[in-house]
Amino acid sequence: MSNTQKETEIYEKLATIFDGEIDRSIPTRDFYSHDASMFEIMPGAVAFPKNSKSIQKLVGFVNDHKKYFPKLSITARSAGTDMTGGAINDSIIIDMTKHFDKTIKVDSDSAQVLPGRHYRDFEKDTLKHGLLLPSFPASRELCTVGGMVANNSGGEKSLEFGKTEKFVKQLKVVFSDGKEYTVKPLTYAQLKKKMAQKDFEGRIYREVFELVDEHYDVIKLAKPHVSKDSTGYHLWNVWDRETKIFDLTQLIVGSQGTLGIVTDIEFRLIKNPKHSGSLIIFLDSLDTLGEVINNVLTHKPATFEGFDNYTLMLSFKLFFFFHKTLGWWGMIKLGIQLIPSLLAFRRGIPKMVLIAQFTGDSNEEVAQRVHQLRLDMREFGHDAIFEEDETEEQEKKFLIMRRESFSLLRNKVKDKHTAPFIDDLVVPPEHLPEFLPKLRVILKKYKLLATIAGHMGDGNFHVIPLMRFEDEKERRKIEPCMQEVNALVLKYGGSMSGEHNDGMTRGPWLKQQYSPQMMAHFRKAKHIFDPDNIFNPHKKTDSDWDYSMAHLRQHF
Repeated sequence: MSNTQKETEIYEKLATIFDGEIDRSIPTRDFYSHDASMFEIMPGAVAFPKNSKSIQKLVGFVNDHKKYFPKLSITARSAGTDMTGGAINDSIIIDMTKHFDKTIKVDSDSAQVLPGRHYRDFEKDTLKHGLLLPSFPASRELCTVGGMVANNSGGEKSLEFGKTEKFVKQLKVVFSDGKEYTVKPLTYAQLKKKMAQKDFEGRIYREVFELVDEHYDVIKLAKPHVSKDSTGYHLWNVWDRETKIFDLTQLIVGSQGTLGIVTDIEFRLIKNPKHSGSLIIFLDSLDTLGEVINNVLTHKPATFEGFDNYTLMLSFKLFFFFHKTLGWWGMIKLGIQLIPSLLAFRRGIPKMVLIAQFTGDSNEEVAQRVHQLRLDMREFGHDAIFEEDETEEQEKKFLIMRRESFSLLRNKVKDKHTAPFIDDLVVPPEHLPEFLPKLRVILKKYKLLATIAGHMGDGNFHVIPLMRFEDEKERRKIEPCMQEVNALVLKYGGSMSGEHNDGMTRGPWLKQQYSPQMMAHFRKAKHIFDPDNIFNPHKKTDSDWDYSMAHLRQHF
């Protein structure tokens, strides 16, 4: 029997026991063959599980049949906005958006939600109670809460509140034995009870504890010294000898579905800030960008975002694109709000637009902080123009451009394609004056046209080159450029990923950021949870650069 026949037979057999829909049609498989990354892999089947029981059955089925068809595996996917290839696979893709798309409840300071719920809809649910999950990424209108957990997402509010890992109270996860478990922080007494269990769950707790306790100092020292990070497995956050708290959610968050399948999430929420206002800074030159960033940070803004002139011009050129997210009236209002800013560009289009946002209990408090920052920025007046936006409605105009920048690139630039391979670097802000000019030298060396946007307060930059993948000379630039940028990032104590994670893009280069000993610890963690590698293979510690490049996207 050929592999094709064997594969068909296995999927037909799966359909008889699976509670949900299974689609093997070419159009469906083609749609799920890519995410927001530069990779493309055709799946064998796309499944739409109706509930946790159907996922548990699926995991059991894969365990039973993997010996007959070794490439059988499962990749959980929601909105497909992953930029590292984390949501694609050559076997079974399970789409969580069809049936796992509900907010179960919202309490006084928390919410229970299923992973396929789009963040935009979840936010509407929480705002009814005056509450917010502040770790949303720029793709807030597209992504799901499950994807946020999988990637340990962060965004514009992470500067003040932190990333998704700080807001996960409890998870329900289907592990590789095909059973669903509740994962939450445990006291040492509770941990000992778990470790005493003579079952799969007990083994996981015993072996993870042995790993993080035996190598405690090495693991703690390996933690990147940056404000945000989504690389590797965050073993350093699992066990704290001082508090005696053992928290396995910290390993699941950011694991990109490689350790199990999340079926239910309980988030901690914050009160939605009542008032906000911003200082918009139009930089005529990038020479002072590092100094400007560090100066703004002394004022402790709630968010500090930015994007470059190419993104700005693209936003103007493709202005009608915004009606998709804002509606026609919202787009018209955005245009009206932009008129004063356009008049301010008397010296030409700025090289960079920065947005420093402040929040407070009153408009007066916010306005005072915004104005004080403007006064303290006078030394940069010869290189910058300043605009005070003291209402939330006004300040949205540039934040919308920042949030939509990648969508504009991905969907509207036809002659070149987005190549997110150095798209999420983080460098401590104090090093930016030295780092940024050297980064520009590398981009110039490889003749890469790249947009720059990101979270300036975190030193988290999204550098997204535009390339022609059809050109072999262009494709050959990716590896050496990536290695040079990685080396520069690490030279300044940074991280290769602040929020987009590893996947097929950075997974092969984790060895640049971590020691061989830490890489061994990461692989051990993966093996403890998933000894037969049934969950999302070819990602993170299981990734391989040759495999990744062999699946570079060819169809757009």
